Amino acid sequence: MTHTAAARRHWAPFAWLREAPAPARRALLAASLGWMLDSFDILLYALLLPAVMASLHLSKATAGLLGSVTLVAAAAGGLLFGIVADRWGRTRALMSSVLLYAVFTAACGFAWSLPSLAVFRILLGFGMGGEWAAGASLVSETWPAPHRDKALALMQSSFAIGYGLAAVVVFLLQPLVGWRGVFFVGIIPALLTLWIRRSVPEPEEWLRATEAGHSDRTTSWQSLFTGPLLPRTVILTLMNACCMFAWWGFNLWVPSYLSLSPAHGGIGFAPRTMTLLLVVMQCGMWLGYVTFGYLATAFGRKRVYVSFLLAAAALMAVFGTVRSPWLLLAAGPCLAFAGTGYFSGFGALTAETYPTSIRSTGQALTYNTGRLASAAAPYLAGALAQRQGFGAAFHLDALAFLLAAGFWIFLR
Repeated sequence: MTHTAAARRHWAPFAWLREAPAPARRALLAASLGWMLDSFDILLYALLLPAVMASLHLSKATAGLLGSVTLVAAAAGGLLFGIVADRWGRTRALMSSVLLYAVFTAACGFAWSLPSLAVFRILLGFGMGGEWAAGASLVSETWPAPHRDKALALMQSSFAIGYGLAAVVVFLLQPLVGWRGVFFVGIIPALLTLWIRRSVPEPEEWLRATEAGHSDRTTSWQSLFTGPLLPRTVILTLMNACCMFAWWGFNLWVPSYLSLSPAHGGIGFAPRTMTLLLVVMQCGMWLGYVTFGYLATAFGRKRVYVSFLLAAAALMAVFGTVRSPWLLLAAGPCLAFAGTGYFSGFGALTAETYPTSIRSTGQALTYNTGRLASAAAPYLAGALAQRQGFGAAFHLDALAFLLAAGFWIFLR
């Protein structure tokens, strides 16, 4: 190999990925697919929400409340699966969570009333909440520190792929099979569990900790709430709560904002135009996730994280005032880039905060307690949109981004 070719290979953006051991790549693929299919379900609900509201006679506030209930269940499921991942294994927790949300995503297609849909969304939420902590721990423990930010960023970026895939599936299938038929597609992720069971081993780091008996110590739980870990746990939880409040308050309602008629507070885009905008926004989201890992390695995680949040706050504040499809086509990807890319840093930040024996539990606690606190976002955004319009709701999300940036001041 010539010196020039070797240099190109060394500096290639994804050389680190090609040169990684096969078990690490499989772990990253498993976590990425799980996270992608998690987001696939989230956007299915958001895109089908107008049809569901009309079919089951739901108001915006009630539909938002359903989203909030799902988040509460996801928070509880996330904490539960965090404990499962620390005690019985990362891959076991990942398989169980994927299977749970796949089955009950499909079950939503059978909903005949508000209570039945609520039950299915709650059970779905348990599985949805458990996927992130198990996947993030799996990737964190199979990738070395120099590449951890990039690996977790790549895993996080699959969320955008799932979103874009959901937009295409809804656009193609809803006219043919209706909103119920589209939900049935959600059973497909269950097939992923078969591959994970066969091909993805538990991380060596977790196996060593388990053999040493670390995962059974009762002091592990106590250390999250006492001593030097307590202030960091509280700040991480508050910061993530603000981030997730803004994210959920915007992303659950943006399809409705784009598709509802002006008489109902929306823009009234045709399905083709809305699908194009959502897909382009997911391209921006994917770039934000992936780019964060490289920028954090080059300039420092804290500086990049805060920059993303401040940019997201500014763009969010103006998004609800834009009506032109061309301006939205330009602004949407930028907002998606800044308004989601920072999530790539949260997995690495929490992985490095907590020891192996309580890593999934700590990650699940900070991520899902934040998710629990943000559960009010879909309801509050929906209620605010009902009374004052979507612009006011998006301004509330911008404020949450600013608060999240402020919490970084207290991290050491």
